[in-house]
Amino acid sequence: MSVYLERYSDRYMSQIECYQLTDEQLQFTGSPVESIFVAKSDEDRYPILVLDDEEIVSYFVLHMNEGVTPYSNNQKAILLRTFSTDYRYQGRGYAKQSLLELPRFVKMNFPEITEVVLAVNVKNIAAQSLYLKCGFVDEGDRIMGSHGELIIMSNRVI
Repeated sequence: MSVYLERYSDRYMSQIECYQLTDEQLQFTGSPVESIFVAKSDEDRYPILVLDDEEIVSYFVLHMNEGVTPYSNNQKAILLRTFSTDYRYQGRGYAKQSLLELPRFVKMNFPEITEVVLAVNVKNIAAQSLYLKCGFVDEGDRIMGSHGELIIMSNRVI
């Protein structure tokens, strides 16, 4: 497995349009196609592809500035949002590998950032467990989201 992270570019749109999420996954995340559309009109959103040999296996958005405000007071934090793994690639360790690679990627591409924050639904036990295994910390902060209560987690980028 040779996973690497790369900023989205339109040359990947045909693959993104084939990205598959189950109804269960869509309870907790948005589709990459929709989030790329939103990102095109928001300069603070950076769609990120997780690739294995040029195949998109996972996807997320890094959101700066106002996007982080509901989740952190840290002016040097970035929000990880819309994280998912294509259903066809689930269970192979791609999500874990991408999260372990994330601090290095953030440090290289956003050198001013000192923390990655995320919000995960309290009902999404599998994702919570994954985030904890990959260095995110639950410091007890909770907020209400559109689909229920969210746990705020953070990972310091050193």
